[in-house]
Amino acid sequence: MTKRFLITGGAGFIGSAVVRHLICETDYRVCVVDKLTYAGNLASLEPVADNPRYSFVRADIADAATMQDVFSGYRPDVVMHLAAESHVDRSIDGPAPFIQTNIVGTYTLLETALGYWRALPKSARSTFRFHHISTDEVFGSLDAHGSFSEASAYAPRSPYSASKAASDHLVRAWHHTYGLPVLITNCSNNYGPYHFPEKLIPLTIINGLEGAALPVYGDGGNVRDWLYVEDHARALASVVGRGLPGETYCIGGQGERSNLDVVRGVCALLDELAPDPRIGRRETLIAFVPDRPGHDLRYAIDATRICTELGWQPRETFESGLRKTVEWYLQNRAWWQAIRDNVYAGERLGVPA
Repeated sequence: MTKRFLITGGAGFIGSAVVRHLICETDYRVCVVDKLTYAGNLASLEPVADNPRYSFVRADIADAATMQDVFSGYRPDVVMHLAAESHVDRSIDGPAPFIQTNIVGTYTLLETALGYWRALPKSARSTFRFHHISTDEVFGSLDAHGSFSEASAYAPRSPYSASKAASDHLVRAWHHTYGLPVLITNCSNNYGPYHFPEKLIPLTIINGLEGAALPVYGDGGNVRDWLYVEDHARALASVVGRGLPGETYCIGGQGERSNLDVVRGVCALLDELAPDPRIGRRETLIAFVPDRPGHDLRYAIDATRICTELGWQPRETFESGLRKTVEWYLQNRAWWQAIRDNVYAGERLGVPA
């Protein structure tokens, strides 16, 4: 019998990549639950929208009654929980939605899943999985050395990362207290197609195409480990398929780069793939701006466990993934232009008070 996957936040950046992967690369059925906030975009699901194994429900994961209806009607074998408010700058401007969705929403979903799981036949209980997708930001900041692993202590430093840390703890508690078979993954910074344009790479691409300033926080020295989103989707499918209940897996792309190096890399690709004599060299558009409050210096992931135990490896280097990403934005202007015109025009968020 074909497994049924319930994907929360499936119209978001990472969620839609997971949905596209599951529909295109497996025979699973997929039901997406998404509130369709500013970052939820059904256009990101258009490649699979006509597939008979795909369905969509517009709903808020914090709405307990609706979640119970979804579970009882769809009867999932796997829940992949990606619904979250996810932008640090927005959490600085307004933390409330992060508390509501990331903490209260996760609690509501856990309670719904627990009641549903307890009522399943014994054989179905043994194979059910609740997979919670989280971030490396829950571990805080690194100096120039070392990397985060499954053994790293939690030290969140922004409203966003604190809300995700809280949700991780709730998921573990529902496993250890009630026996709910959960999986947790903590990933590094994702990038790739369909990325909402407020994030560094898509914002730099779009601003560079328009000849607008390319903002870089502080001196640009903050370092992130970049993970191509389609590699991440494959990793999540591996964890669901072969991961051990109650365990955590860290997922990274082996692509540490400073923010300034990332922006320069985008500039070089735009100059190569979309030269514009009116703009000239895109690197001249770089504008250093006041740093984000509490900006973590460095994140890095040690992905040894998922690589050795589950056999996953990223297929893209940062260079190959960045080229694919820039090419996608060049070929899909209609997708991002609609966001630019109607949702987010490129303004700075999280401005220091």
